[in-house]
Amino acid sequence: MSMPAPRTPEQRKQDTLQRLEHDVDAWVATASADGTPYMVPLSFLWDGESIIVSTNGASPTGRNLLANGKARVGIGLVRDVVLVEGTVRATPAGELPADVGDAFAAKAGFDPRKEPESYYYFHITPRRLQAWREANELAGRTLLRDGTWTVTP
Repeated sequence: MSMPAPRTPEQRKQDTLQRLEHDVDAWVATASADGTPYMVPLSFLWDGESIIVSTNGASPTGRNLLANGKARVGIGLVRDVVLVEGTVRATPAGELPADVGDAFAAKAGFDPRKEPESYYYFHITPRRLQAWREANELAGRTLLRDGTWTVTP
């Protein structure tokens, strides 16, 4: 199997933004206070600055996000992946602006505001973002460092 030519950094950024805007689901990894890892699939909404996910505050993921405010998110396939490390801000479902809640529900097909449990929306703001398809794209895979894009449009 031949490997496609590596994308330019600009094309990788464009492809990454496309994936953030159009993909629906991601793997969200967190850790408990004692370092126990936990990973779950969650639907997400990209608002242009943060990846927004929602889960019950009492779930392992919810507890971890509330306690330590950090997450790692994987979007895409093994051979076309976006990895995000970010800081987390929590918003109780009842306090989320209606337009954001409506956009999340439309994209995810699920409205946490209607759930009887205490759901939160977690805004994961990327601090580091990497994207690559094949081994020939490993060099230069970091597209965002310390919250700033390394690639200009």
